[in-house]
Amino acid sequence: MRSLNLIWLSLAALLTACSTDNSKEELLDLTPYVSTQVGTLSDFKLSTGNTYPAVATPWGMNFWTPQTNENGDGWAYMYQKDSINGLKQTHQPSPWINDYAAFSIFPMVGEVKFKEKERQSKYSHETEIAKPHYYKVELESYNTTAEVTPTTRGAVFQFTFPKSSESIVLLDAYHKGSYVKVIPEENKIIGFAKNNSGGVPENFANYFVVQFDKPFTTQGTWNGKESSNALEVEAYRTAAYVKFDTKEGEVVTAKVASSFISPEQAQINLDREIGDKTFAQVFDAAKLEWNTEFNKLKVEGGSERSKQNFYTSMYRTLLFPRKFYEYDANNKLVHYSPYNGEVRDGYMFTDNGFWDTFRAVFPFFTVMYPEMDGQIMAGLVNTYEESGWLPEWASPGHRDCMIGSNSASLIADAYLKGIRGYDIEKLYEAIIKNSNQQGPLGSVGRMGADYYNDLGYIPYDVGIHENTARTLEYAYADFTISKLAEALGKPQSEIDLFKKRANNYKNVFDPSTNFMRAKMKDGSWQTPFIPEAWGGAFTEGSSWHYTWSVFHDPAGLADLMGGRDAFAAKLDSVFSTPSIANHDYYGFEIHEITEMKVADEKYGTGQYAHGNQPIQHGIYLYDYVGQPWKAQKWTRKVMKDLYSPTPDGLCGDEDNGQTSAWFVFSALGMYPVAPGTGQYIIGSPEFEKASMKLENGNTFTVIANNNSEENVYIQSAKLNGKDFNLTYLTHDQIMAGGKIEFEMGPQPNKAWGSAVESAPYSMSREK
Repeated sequence: MRSLNLIWLSLAALLTACSTDNSKEELLDLTPYVSTQVGTLSDFKLSTGNTYPAVATPWGMNFWTPQTNENGDGWAYMYQKDSINGLKQTHQPSPWINDYAAFSIFPMVGEVKFKEKERQSKYSHETEIAKPHYYKVELESYNTTAEVTPTTRGAVFQFTFPKSSESIVLLDAYHKGSYVKVIPEENKIIGFAKNNSGGVPENFANYFVVQFDKPFTTQGTWNGKESSNALEVEAYRTAAYVKFDTKEGEVVTAKVASSFISPEQAQINLDREIGDKTFAQVFDAAKLEWNTEFNKLKVEGGSERSKQNFYTSMYRTLLFPRKFYEYDANNKLVHYSPYNGEVRDGYMFTDNGFWDTFRAVFPFFTVMYPEMDGQIMAGLVNTYEESGWLPEWASPGHRDCMIGSNSASLIADAYLKGIRGYDIEKLYEAIIKNSNQQGPLGSVGRMGADYYNDLGYIPYDVGIHENTARTLEYAYADFTISKLAEALGKPQSEIDLFKKRANNYKNVFDPSTNFMRAKMKDGSWQTPFIPEAWGGAFTEGSSWHYTWSVFHDPAGLADLMGGRDAFAAKLDSVFSTPSIANHDYYGFEIHEITEMKVADEKYGTGQYAHGNQPIQHGIYLYDYVGQPWKAQKWTRKVMKDLYSPTPDGLCGDEDNGQTSAWFVFSALGMYPVAPGTGQYIIGSPEFEKASMKLENGNTFTVIANNNSEENVYIQSAKLNGKDFNLTYLTHDQIMAGGKIEFEMGPQPNKAWGSAVESAPYSMSREK
């Protein structure tokens, strides 16, 4: 790849030379720090990320990944497997949600083999290259090399063949309805794939076009049962193949693009994004696109491992939600609606579970990508108008997964931070509708809304699962709604209603146990109470985790527990209590429980389950009760112990970038515990220096003097040269640019940030 790297460096130099920035800051190549295979050593029983090596552009409409398992398997690529059977266009956000609109391309030599197990080839990780912008693998069984580099809606492949009259490229259009057509006179294959895992209209299809640079010697199709010389076929499962006569080392190039709108639009996407560009040119453009984003967050100091973790996490944070919109022949922004099947104007994004990503991914966008965050909000307006509901888990349309009405928090957070360019009144209308009723799926609207609104909680004994978790998440959402209502000048009675509901977390707190606990319809507590019981009243966690889901009012929760010291002691017990878990609700030990136990056995993290989302903010709650040094200790320990730039490098599901966004924020020394408050809670910076280059032209810099693996504790701080004793930064402070400078040391300074007035926002302390 030397020639490609040289071309990229030339482009980077040109970009620097043409920059309007007087400093002409050098664009660094940071892609070597990214390992796209982090988290791929996973399976159903134990997740080390549950990821795949996505070859993509940031937020691309299509990703590509090598495929080691059979079509339809949610674990498409498993690092522990030794054979590959395809390079798949994928849209999968997680193995649990699975894929849609997938098809694969695969080179082989000799006999045409259609089925995955028959055509698979041995390969070695030693000869595999996996980067955000490029994937290469040597297919040992065929003495053939496959390479791919992406655009937003397409890709370019290179296949290096041996000398053979039977060099083949197979296109597998997958199951659940597909169509292929070979056009020999144009060196082209076209078709569509309809495979999906739910959440699509009847007319859903992914239309693709594959353009080769070499004539075929012969070609054929497969209808899922038998092959023929027919040039086209439509069936439950189809495939097409083309053959070439190649010299030793000859490279065959295939340019690919697809569309959810039409075959014609697929061709438009191909012509616009690739056209006459060479593989090297597309490679350079994709690499440049990633480096443009990575260079917005430059870190200095720290170990090579820390930098690998950081940029790998940033890569994962920038994959989802995907752009589900296209540009038509007149360059007009349009999208196929995965909700009503129509082609509509405007933005559409998908493949996201807000239960995960409201916590850190979307707050990250509000800081680093406010323009795109506004586009996502515009896409939410379109989703509401096309389906009548806000999406809580979309892939590509509404999916029945997870709980909460977390769209409220990311909408409110965006608007309160000054992000505009969308119809906020329409989104507010959608939020209010969400708060009052359940939608067509359990994840849409609010399951148990009537009970919640009338009683102030969802009872355990009314047939609504995960009721206490829902109560807590609705209460936080209601807090954000109240803040949005204030900003929009809504009637005071409406504002007060949601403020009142934001206190509903108190209704499921049991002072006799100091835990959140399920409550019966008659107001009594559900018995027996087992704090380590996963599921039932809670979602993928136990009371140990959900007791802390009071993002908007930790001080109020501390009052319920008996004060700041009692709160801190209770939080201490999360880390000191052995990771026992009751899994009766599930009937078996789910992988999230296993991951908590593994982390505890290896690193002594107790009941703290970082591998899942409900408690990922918990460490930062020490800042609210005057013991920020404990947040400093635990954030650095988690970054050190539970993240690694290796295939088994995560301690649980990555989940659309959330677990990665936690690392990115925490490495910068801050975390958005409560989106909607505009505050970022201070932890312990991972690097000596981190520069955040913002869209508004400002730069915010985090300096950590004397930082090291031992010096994790903040001794003192200055913000823009002035002494700083607060344990949070505001969004406005960051966006204004400037510098926060920490002095670090090996022992806690228990005076810094411990005063009551140093604590971050809590609703009950609002004046």
